[in-house]
Amino acid sequence: MLNEILFVLCAYLVGSIPTGLLLAKAFGGIDIRTQGSGNIGATNVYRTLGRRVGILTLVGDCLKGLLPVLAAKWLGLPDLGVAAVGLAAFLGHIFPVFLRFRGGKGVATALGVFLATSPLAVLAALGVFIAVLISWRYVSLASITAAAAMPALAALIDRKPIIVAMSLIIAAIVIAKHHQNISRLRNGTESRFKA
Repeated sequence: MLNEILFVLCAYLVGSIPTGLLLAKAFGGIDIRTQGSGNIGATNVYRTLGRRVGILTLVGDCLKGLLPVLAAKWLGLPDLGVAAVGLAAFLGHIFPVFLRFRGGKGVATALGVFLATSPLAVLAALGVFIAVLISWRYVSLASITAAAAMPALAALIDRKPIIVAMSLIIAAIVIAKHHQNISRLRNGTESRFKA
């Protein structure tokens, strides 16, 4: 039990690593929190510093969710422990101790968690994301829609109650973190994605 608690704490610390902030400073010499939307996530980094750094941020944030959960599964933690590790890594990104608990929106880190817990459901959610992005060119709308679909997809495909519960919590937080984007979408002022 103590080992599982320590593992959850480690997952939170891994999730707290501010990938976008570190990469923006390394490759652009800037504090990404003062640029664009002020978010430390891949979309803002992409828009500010270009494709390469944006993709690196996406991969780094995804790995923060993926690696702790894979390690938990490899160590034989039960589904409850795996879900707790995944949620801790995700919450680390949302509320990072290294940035006074002001983090990103969690989409890429959630992707990493779900790749480790529900890979087939992720493929279906990715299809939803791509379809919405191609149709409307809003990353935020695509992220919100895919997040909303994920719990249902996990329930249909994986059918593990604790993983579905974890995905519900993560989806709710991702959507809540997009509240400003939702307001801009309603007002018609949200920025469209440009490849």
